[in-house]
Amino acid sequence: MARRNKLLVPEARMALDDLKAQVAGTMKSEDAKYETAREIGVPLNKGYNGDLSTREAGRVGGRLGGNMVRELVKMALENLRKQ
Repeated sequence: MARRNKLLVPEARMALDDLKAQVAGTMKSEDAKYETAREIGVPLNKGYNGDLSTREAGRVGGRLGGNMVRELVKMALENLRKQ
């Protein structure tokens, strides 16, 4: 069953990509997943990755997504403290 994650606000794509790059510690958002994969030892390459197991692909997405959620919660808490 394929997932079809769609942004509710498509205009937020650039901001989310910037957040992804910030969380991964890279300057470019398109390099974020590759740097995260390299950190955890998953052989993710640009182009075809059909030889990756589901577990390996999930490790990359889970780590990056989990860190993004933590960063968003931190940002929300800071905004609440400022108000």
